[in-house]
Amino acid sequence: MRAALRYAREQQLPLAVRGGGHNIAGSALCDDGLVIDLSGMKSVHIVPDQRRAWVEGGATLRDFDHEAQAYGLATPLGINSTTGVAGLTLGGGFGWLSRTLGLAADNLLSAEMVTADAQRLHVSASSHPELFWAIRGGGGNFGVVTRFEFQLHPVGPEITAGLIVFPSAQARTVLRQYRDAVNAMPADLTVWAVLRKAPPLPFLAPEVHGQDVLVLPVFSPSRSSAIDAAIERIGKLGDALGMHVGPMPYTAWQQAFDPLLTPGARNYWKSHNFSQLSDEAIEVVLRYAGALPTSQCEIFLGLLGAQASVPAPQATAYPHRDALYVMNVHTRWDDPLDDARCIAWARDFFRDAAPYASGGVYVNFMPQDESERTSDAYGANYQRLAQIKAQYDPDNLFRANQNIRPA
Repeated sequence: MRAALRYAREQQLPLAVRGGGHNIAGSALCDDGLVIDLSGMKSVHIVPDQRRAWVEGGATLRDFDHEAQAYGLATPLGINSTTGVAGLTLGGGFGWLSRTLGLAADNLLSAEMVTADAQRLHVSASSHPELFWAIRGGGGNFGVVTRFEFQLHPVGPEITAGLIVFPSAQARTVLRQYRDAVNAMPADLTVWAVLRKAPPLPFLAPEVHGQDVLVLPVFSPSRSSAIDAAIERIGKLGDALGMHVGPMPYTAWQQAFDPLLTPGARNYWKSHNFSQLSDEAIEVVLRYAGALPTSQCEIFLGLLGAQASVPAPQATAYPHRDALYVMNVHTRWDDPLDDARCIAWARDFFRDAAPYASGGVYVNFMPQDESERTSDAYGANYQRLAQIKAQYDPDNLFRANQNIRPA
């Protein structure tokens, strides 16, 4: 590792760092340069009595869940088991547990990393605290993190989760009621909203398959009558086409959406943060959801708030504690001839939704062509990050990312 960094610096080679290799921007690779590939470093060590996990930089969520769930423990990490723990955490990291337990970065206790000058450092709140602050949301700008230490929490092995599916004709009414119900939702309940073509789910009638639908994925780490009652109320926001919710293994839910991200397809994402979901924003969402360019495309609104909003914006490099919804336009297709049409749809949607968004963006959802939005990903924290970058990577060796330039 240290030799590779020295060589890249001495030879002035482009450098990329690959963890799980999941990120849509493709920044885990570079052309005519050197790639430090951590994907073989998948060790996950759990100390259950201390509720601690030590996770190497190439581990995925599947690797983490396999070990932690043996003890009924978890930390907030994403929504797909193919996601790399490193990239997710370095960008802030949110998932199904974030309303209850905060972000991945909020649960990071320390890290071991190698900086641009090939120094090995242990960073935490008491050791190199500025660098520790920066890697909790600042992306891969500051070094190669080889191991993470996380706080663990009792979760599972069984949780409550599932899908509620409504027809597109009711999407406007359901989305407005969903929005109005969010503030009263308990912190241990997460309900997202996804607009897409109906997949061939076994609990949906065959004639629904392929039709435009609104899907509400629901999740709670709790198993209680209060959560069951709250989910039942969500199911009554309209006349559902189908509802499949109940107890299931946490690991099964973490893998439930993996088929939406299988390798091989072409992908382009655009994203906005919303502090509120206005009627006008809903209308834009509905208009573009009614014109999906392929059956693989979807628009999702990931609900945050609750514990994810408790820390101050300056507590970590990730600043968007006001983001109640993170909207991702997930454009996906197979034929290269559809490139222009699919990308144009995503960009047009992004443009039309912008007036109703907060102006911030989740850095892990930014595609390669959005480098001009990097300051939007960090807001008021950007200048502090640029100062830390100048201290630890003044020559900008780590620039295959949504780059923070040294001050």
